[in-house]
Amino acid sequence: MSTHLQNYVQKPEVAASRRRGWVVAGKLLITALTLGLLYHSVFADVATAAAWRGLLAATFTGAGRGPVLLALALVPVNWGVEAWKWWRLARHLEPVSFRRSFRAVLVGLTLGFVTPNRVGDYAGRIIELKSRRLDALGAVFMGRYAQLVVTVLAGTAGLLYFLLAFYLEGYAASRLGVVVAVALINAAVLLPLYRSRLLLAVLSAIRPLRRFRRFLAVMPTYPAHAIHAVLALSGLRYVVFCAQFGLLLKAYGTQAQLLPGAAAVAATFLLKSLVPSLNALADVGVRELSATHLFGLLGEPALPVLSASLSLWILNIALPSAAGLVFVLRLKVLRKRNNPSASATSAGTSPRDPAA
Repeated sequence: MSTHLQNYVQKPEVAASRRRGWVVAGKLLITALTLGLLYHSVFADVATAAAWRGLLAATFTGAGRGPVLLALALVPVNWGVEAWKWWRLARHLEPVSFRRSFRAVLVGLTLGFVTPNRVGDYAGRIIELKSRRLDALGAVFMGRYAQLVVTVLAGTAGLLYFLLAFYLEGYAASRLGVVVAVALINAAVLLPLYRSRLLLAVLSAIRPLRRFRRFLAVMPTYPAHAIHAVLALSGLRYVVFCAQFGLLLKAYGTQAQLLPGAAAVAATFLLKSLVPSLNALADVGVRELSATHLFGLLGEPALPVLSASLSLWILNIALPSAAGLVFVLRLKVLRKRNNPSASATSAGTSPRDPAA
């Protein structure tokens, strides 16, 4: 009887030990995949390796040193703005510091590097929260959707420039139709951000999408001023992205004029966002193909544009993903509960979304 009771008591510890083993194995697997992809994309791939050598040469030999160093200096600004945006979203769910928010963004970036469509970004941010993790899915979606809204607004304007300047010249009716279509698309994309209850109603009406409603039910609880702030931070981050791309284009010797070049950059980001990817590495080809085509219409050679685009990916994705590995290895996925009754009480009294 006592032996049976002793074995019964030890079973939870054995199970916890096994779970910790799986967590460690998962961390090591993520580390290996990230380092493998980084090596393949930066060193093994000929085109990326050439761009990397060009970036280093431009930095250390003096040619284009200023623009490249400034673009590099904007990397922490870029992800700092993203962390600020996540902090504004996460503090609606629980008290959270900016430091934790920044760490969550880097962890999400690293996990997203090896997952389809960067869905690991959700896990990385949610893991850093202590409660309301289901609602956190909706908060992450809201932040990413706000970034998409800015990308669509600016990108459709960039595409409109190329359509009117290169493809629809002399077709007045078609030009008017395209302008109206762009305006309607922008309104349709912006509407769910401020009228999220309509989005939930659509999800409820379509049977295959009903299971997603509970994940996004937190969206209507965000006040308008919070949405304004998130959208403004998304716009600021977009400006940083565009500035980095422009600086790298200048460093590699492109001569495009400011407004056409800005239109090409905006259209490139839009086309990249519309194409699903298997992982962050797959984004590279989409962006480079779009950039070289659009800048080619402006008379720019492909090689400088390709080098600038690849360097942008290395600065903003590859290097921060490697830095995020430090935090991934220190994640506390399995949190100990010292007082289960207190945890249950806090969970039961935490504010909930009325629409849930």
